[in-house]
Amino acid sequence: MTTIKDIAEKAGVSIATVSRVLNYDETLSVAESTKKRIFQAAEELNYKKHTKKKPQNGSITIIHWYTEKEELEDLYYMSIRLGIENRCEALQINYNKYVYDDFIKQDQEAIKAIVAVGKFSPEQAKKLGSYTDAIVFVDSNPAADTHDAVIANFKKVTRKIMDYLTAGGHHNIGYIGGRETYRLEEHPIKDQRETTFKKYMQSHDLDASTIYTGRFSVEDGYNLTKQLLKETKKENRPTALFLANDTMAVGCMRALHEEKQRIPDDLSLVSVNDISISKFMYPPLSTVKVYTELMGETAVDLINERLSGRREVSKTVEVATDLIIRESSKRLK
Repeated sequence: MTTIKDIAEKAGVSIATVSRVLNYDETLSVAESTKKRIFQAAEELNYKKHTKKKPQNGSITIIHWYTEKEELEDLYYMSIRLGIENRCEALQINYNKYVYDDFIKQDQEAIKAIVAVGKFSPEQAKKLGSYTDAIVFVDSNPAADTHDAVIANFKKVTRKIMDYLTAGGHHNIGYIGGRETYRLEEHPIKDQRETTFKKYMQSHDLDASTIYTGRFSVEDGYNLTKQLLKETKKENRPTALFLANDTMAVGCMRALHEEKQRIPDDLSLVSVNDISISKFMYPPLSTVKVYTELMGETAVDLINERLSGRREVSKTVEVATDLIIRESSKRLK
């Protein structure tokens, strides 16, 4: 099992610096490059390397909807990226990387294959399809009839969390999540976690009004938790919080600690993603593990299939998830 000492040695920094970076300590003054090195070291040590196979023909263009700086606020996408890159390196496939904004501004030469990571609208999928028909989308499925996709089913993820909480006696459950728009567009993206949470609560005759949304960031996890605590009386406060991702959970925990709220005695927390830092939080975070590295690997394998001749039928691969119970949550009964 990876330790903070392992991460510190790989990143070339002190154990104290690693601990403060992994907990998004706002009082720490450290360069973005150092943060990136630490987070990437944590992800890579958590990643199972594969042996190299025989070289494959061709190259892949990887298009991200997040910059590498933005990845530091949502390590979910960093983990997918590392899965793609490590799979390419294991298969000795060349690749180029772009952020979507930069890619569409440039006059591109012949594009053989694209792996598009993040949320893309149908219009953006059509735009990418003008470069090549060998495309796989990772984390969205905007063109299922024509292009491949690798996804996690966040409806199932949400039901796993809600089944666990309600079976443990939690019926007053709050939700803290994020909302997004497509890059360079203003169209809102419907988040399956929030919509499924509402439907689940309503179908079980439970109050679904304790919902706070912002950005999927540490800062908003902190601010929204502060807002929840301010706006709810202790006797009516949720006994459990469903957090839409682990980085929001980092901010939530910080706010709860500042307000002297005990985790999980006063509030149980369950989140989504199980990024590498989840086990290093205080207390360690209960979360649904999304196999992000495998999503990245699978995307590269699907592209290889496309380049090897499969053109007529598109595939959508849904990667399974696991609920990991740690010390941030407990049963009431």
